[in-house]
Amino acid sequence: MEVVTSSLMLKRPITVKAIVTDRWKKEVQQQLQNQVNQLDKQIQQLEAQGKNAIGDIQKQSKNPSSPQVIKQMENIQGQVNQKKGELLNKKNQLLQQLQQVQTLELNQEVVQAQMESFFRVEKGDNLVQKLNVEVVIRDGIVEDIRGEL
Repeated sequence: MEVVTSSLMLKRPITVKAIVTDRWKKEVQQQLQNQVNQLDKQIQQLEAQGKNAIGDIQKQSKNPSSPQVIKQMENIQGQVNQKKGELLNKKNQLLQQLQQVQTLELNQEVVQAQMESFFRVEKGDNLVQKLNVEVVIRDGIVEDIRGEL
């Protein structure tokens, strides 16, 4: 006679931790610096597009000093300033992260990412233990898997 055990397939979060090495620090700093540079380019493009749009309105209008034209130009400048503020906030966050990375000590573990995986749970399993799983990497190579698979 066959024994049937019921089980269920569930999804769980997996924390990926990186061990800080010189190589890891350099890679993360380079990634963050690239993102900062990209934001700088976006800000420059945004400012140029705003100037071009305002210039086009001035050229196309018969009376550039009319209240309607001034209102259009103010609206465009307001939109540019709002988007520029958002981009500057992102840039400041990246610069703070860059500063934090520089202060990390070698061999320290830091959370690098969150992933998901599927796992099987059966009657009698400790669900809390099965949910607590971490993968520890050093320079991209799995060094440890912590928790119950």
